[in-house]
Amino acid sequence: MTSSVAFEQIDLSLPEGTADAYFAHPDGGARHPGVLFFMDAYGLRPWLREMVETIAGHGYSVLAPNIFYRSGRAPVLPMPDQSNADAHAAFFAALGPVRAALTSAKAIQDADVYLSQLTASEFVTPGAVAAIGYCMGGRLALRTAAAFGDRVAAAASFHGGHLAAVDQPDSPHHAAADITAELLIVHADQDGSAPPDQIARLEAALDTANVRYTSVLYPDAEHGFTMRDTAVFREDAYQRHLRDLFALLDRAFPATAE
Repeated sequence: MTSSVAFEQIDLSLPEGTADAYFAHPDGGARHPGVLFFMDAYGLRPWLREMVETIAGHGYSVLAPNIFYRSGRAPVLPMPDQSNADAHAAFFAALGPVRAALTSAKAIQDADVYLSQLTASEFVTPGAVAAIGYCMGGRLALRTAAAFGDRVAAAASFHGGHLAAVDQPDSPHHAAADITAELLIVHADQDGSAPPDQIARLEAALDTANVRYTSVLYPDAEHGFTMRDTAVFREDAYQRHLRDLFALLDRAFPATAE
């Protein structure tokens, strides 16, 4: 299904400030299942807008908040020159304090508000929504599914890192028993933040908790392969991720307007 899409940039009121956000939904004024989209570390930018609109065009109402809003409106930091290793390193050095401002507890506090504001929209079907995320957003999508139970019907992580880190109390695998959503977890086989031992540990935790999930390793892909504005983008892997994502969403929701 491909629908024409309405897009707007909106502000969300949170206890610690205002988060700017992208919001897209099929044209026509009807309600559609909601999708909470967690950004990667580069933040809201034209390519994420295109991704949000692509998902909306499949029949969903999609909200993508600037989760770094405590540090400013998007772009909190400009995208670095992907061909310049020094610029890339400088970007992530500058990003350190920005990420530090979003503590584990604050991320879940914010997710609660994002979910509430998404489901309150006149363009969103009442009931549970999906949470999806990329890179650091993938980890947050899984944590959101664990924290909010039946408010999240499906969750997906794409090239999420450190999903089963034993030394991190907020690692998603520790909360597997709290997940009721169906999960899709896509790893890149050349991603140092998702080594084989962590993938196996995550799958074992999900199996023990009887979580419905699909865990898949994309070949010849690096961390961040869905991001067209980066040097690691892979068109074939990006298209495969859309097919896998839409299959998950279409299982979880009727995807029909009210």
